[in-house]
Amino acid sequence: MEIVWQTPANPPERQDYIFHKGRRLVRPYYFEFISHVRPSPPSLSQSLPLSPSLLLSSLLISTSDDPQVKNRWAGKTVVDFFAQEFKGRPYDYYVSAVQCGRIRVDGETVPVSYILRPSQKISHFLHRHEPPVMASDVTVLVEEPDVVTVCKPASVPVHPCGQYRKNTVVGILQAEHGLAPLFPVHRLDRLVSGLLILARNATKADLFRQQIEGGMLQKQYIAKVVGTFPEKELLVDISIYYNHREGRSMVEAGDSCRDTPTKGKTASTKFTRISSNGTHSIVLCEPVTGRTHQIRVHLQYTGHPIANDMLYLSEYVDNRTDVGMSADRAAGKSLIPETNNMYVDDCEETCSRNFSIDPMCTQCPNLAPTGYEEHEEGLWLHCIRYSGPGWKYECPYPGWAFLS
Repeated sequence: MEIVWQTPANPPERQDYIFHKGRRLVRPYYFEFISHVRPSPPSLSQSLPLSPSLLLSSLLISTSDDPQVKNRWAGKTVVDFFAQEFKGRPYDYYVSAVQCGRIRVDGETVPVSYILRPSQKISHFLHRHEPPVMASDVTVLVEEPDVVTVCKPASVPVHPCGQYRKNTVVGILQAEHGLAPLFPVHRLDRLVSGLLILARNATKADLFRQQIEGGMLQKQYIAKVVGTFPEKELLVDISIYYNHREGRSMVEAGDSCRDTPTKGKTASTKFTRISSNGTHSIVLCEPVTGRTHQIRVHLQYTGHPIANDMLYLSEYVDNRTDVGMSADRAAGKSLIPETNNMYVDDCEETCSRNFSIDPMCTQCPNLAPTGYEEHEEGLWLHCIRYSGPGWKYECPYPGWAFLS
């Protein structure tokens, strides 16, 4: 079987995508992962994800003088390194990968007994399966010589990161609209939808960056929240602390009477109710600062969390099925539900018609990596407007924003 290896230089193409049951999937492809990891004490495994679909392909052994770091690599073979640090794949896979040259050291094939040394590069070549996203189009709103604005669908990452490369806004725009290069001016979380501004050259991107750093931009979002939100404008000015281990933020009010310093960063968001039907409210959200999950955690603090945000909703809703499916499955990294067997069987049939199965791949014959469900709902948080000195870009409201 002839293998054509792809690198970041290979652009996504329209035929790379498959639409199936409301989801956009990517045909699996052979890929030479290129990334560099410098481990830090006390444990590399604490700082790197171990999911098989997050396996890094190219690692640089650190030359740190820290003895804890040096001891981690002393006498370790290339197979033992992968098997111990990346437990998502079986030991036998790494043995086979080294033997057939899919794992190489400094570009060379080595024996399974090869012992790693500092400053060596380890390349991992594999059959890549990207996670699916919702099948909504990435709609181009404005196309100017220096700027493109789009309506980003929920569930689609902005740019290549982690497990995603082609199933991203940047990748889809390149494949379906021939728009490249693109420089995202700001970011939206994967599950958030709405206005996304992309510069078409580095000069324009740098101008936007200067305006952002100078505090010259105004941002507006809308959210669908639980209950009847207060009619009067509400300003939440309270620090936020992001817990990386749990993947969520929390408010940190602080206490002027205690000596212990707070960990949180200052955060401020203005909220204005747009409409309400007694069960839900549509709220205009204007973040003054830009902290991780700022709008979500500030709405939780008000007692009106986003109505399908399970990450911040649990304290307010006893029966989660009453508010719909979780929009943040990815937040529970260790809580990914088991794959629906009926969906997998159907997907296997679809996949067999669309790509060649790789005998060494631990994900084949599925289109998507194992552990992903058929359905995923976008968060009810949508960016509607960005404005700055002499310019303003807007995005239409989503369907959920119109209460009955």
